[in-house]
Amino acid sequence: MSMTLSTSTRASALVRRRLVAGVAAGFLGMGAALGSGLMATASAAESTTITGVVLGVGANETQRIASWYSSADTAQKIQLAPTAEIVNGEFPAGAVSFDAVGAANTSTTGFNRHATISNLREKTAYSYRVGAEGSWSPAYAFKTQDFEGDYDFLFFGDPQIGSSGDRLKDQAGWEDTLKVATAANPNAELLVSAGDHVESANDEGQWTSFLAPEQLRQIPLVATIGNHDVGGKSYEQHHFTPNTDRSSAYYNGDQATRSGGDYWFIHKDVLFIDLNSNSYANPADGSAGGDAAHVAYVTDVINKHGSEAKWKVLVYHHSIYSPASHATDTDNKQRREDFTTAFSNLGVDMVLQGHDHSYSRSYSIKNGQKENPAEKPGAADVFPGPGGVIYVTANSASGSKYYDIKKPDATGTGIRGNGPDPLDANKYWYNSVQNQEHVRSYVKVQVRGDKLVLANVRSGTCAAPNAAVEKGLSCVNTPDGQPVGSIVDNVTVHPFHGDGQAIQVNVPNPAPGEFGWTIDGYNGLVDLGTAQERNGTYFQANGKINPILVSDSRRSLAPWSISANVGDFQDADKTFSGSYLGWNPYVLDAGAGAEAGAPVLSSLDDQGKGLSVSSALAAAAQGHPRGGAKLGADLDLKIPDSIAKGSYRTTLTITALSS
Repeated sequence: MSMTLSTSTRASALVRRRLVAGVAAGFLGMGAALGSGLMATASAAESTTITGVVLGVGANETQRIASWYSSADTAQKIQLAPTAEIVNGEFPAGAVSFDAVGAANTSTTGFNRHATISNLREKTAYSYRVGAEGSWSPAYAFKTQDFEGDYDFLFFGDPQIGSSGDRLKDQAGWEDTLKVATAANPNAELLVSAGDHVESANDEGQWTSFLAPEQLRQIPLVATIGNHDVGGKSYEQHHFTPNTDRSSAYYNGDQATRSGGDYWFIHKDVLFIDLNSNSYANPADGSAGGDAAHVAYVTDVINKHGSEAKWKVLVYHHSIYSPASHATDTDNKQRREDFTTAFSNLGVDMVLQGHDHSYSRSYSIKNGQKENPAEKPGAADVFPGPGGVIYVTANSASGSKYYDIKKPDATGTGIRGNGPDPLDANKYWYNSVQNQEHVRSYVKVQVRGDKLVLANVRSGTCAAPNAAVEKGLSCVNTPDGQPVGSIVDNVTVHPFHGDGQAIQVNVPNPAPGEFGWTIDGYNGLVDLGTAQERNGTYFQANGKINPILVSDSRRSLAPWSISANVGDFQDADKTFSGSYLGWNPYVLDAGAGAEAGAPVLSSLDDQGKGLSVSSALAAAAQGHPRGGAKLGADLDLKIPDSIAKGSYRTTLTITALSS
């Protein structure tokens, strides 16, 4: 009786199967990275209206914090999945959930919720929704970028929705600025606010307008509290921020309405510290607070985390070096005394501010003084020495309100002075550039390994939407010569390298390598020949599989296995079970951590299932060396002598698994 055996792979009868480790590990890694809750289901919740969804920044680039309002006090969560897995708007069964927390609103009816998305993967598009089964919000999308290296963020001055007296006009300008800015910078990774999101802290209509732009659900917002955002809890209810200290030292006003707090986070190469500058005076009872508390906070954060980033950027609302109405405010002069020397000593690189509804970029300021008297106004390249800090004030991003630049006075060039610049008598001594055209703008900051590149960019012209101008304010912008997207100011800030020569190298992610297997040489028919009768009770045939080559160049050194099974042997309408086939695996050429699988007996010997079930040819454990191996196996077929005469074939299906 002649019997033959052929081998093939499971997929499309190919003789070669390769798994790219980066792809396989990435897919399987999501379950591990996103962790618990993969199979969680939510009980049906009462019908709940979800509003005010905003995507906030997390503690680092692997996190996001979403905040929202809910009409009902129900258990809610964020549901997250890679966008590629969303089919016909449906989230997959494996979508990950993050539980939300919150409380009743104090500034309006309803409830607030927030939840932290964690363990995000780099260079991945995600979709998310908030709420609960039966009461989900629409799905929103965001994408992560490379978690190392260069990136851009966008900085926006006071939208102050409602300050023009026409909330919807202010909203239109704010929406248009975000549209223009993100269209021009589609890979911007953060939207940084200077504060004063609204005119009236507890006006939820104004908050609805501020949160209207879709970009606020797509790109994480770094929320800053302004003086118009205090006096109620709405700011805090709409923006939950990471690593936040909400103790009284960093708050302002009555305890029942305090909102904000100081917080910090790291995004790639930048340590951001965001301050609630509304709290600037020490409490009347003599307890620590105000500017002294902010300095202590910044000092503590930089001492603990400054070495984790290349750049240190502070954000707060009250501009201490600005060109307009607030430049001479007593509290801002006091902040100059309280902040500037400390910031210089701590190695702060840049300070981003709002409040004065005009644009300015300071000279390099050290200890409250111009660091280099020879630095020219409007210099395109600045080289701050040790302790040199650049202070930036952003103009209105919505067009709701502009402040005109003021003339210098006779108070000189001391820390509290607002005297003229010796190099340009028309502006304050501390500002390299001042600008006010009554047009909307935003600031783009490019973070590079060896520099910060800053540009103030027009997001509008005199034309609508520009609420303040629409209501009669003059406008000096010339659309033909200064269109949307044109540059008001551009500067490159170079780091100080001392007396030595700085050397930098960018190390990319290593090639992930791959795991694969193939048949060694020609994949010919494995012919077991003619079975021989044994003891007058059964037939036996023997042979060897075609050797299999395994290669594993993955850096992850993840485990792998090769297994195989056979179906029934067939000859036309005659069959017998594949369980009668057994094997004895071995490693012909060692490598890649290969260990041979256990022998499998023919079912005629042990009444088992033989190779009719998947059995291991070889495997390697986690941490094995990279390399290759050659695998083989002796085949042993034993069948009852009652099997009808014929030439039978089956297929050995080989399966490779790797993490």
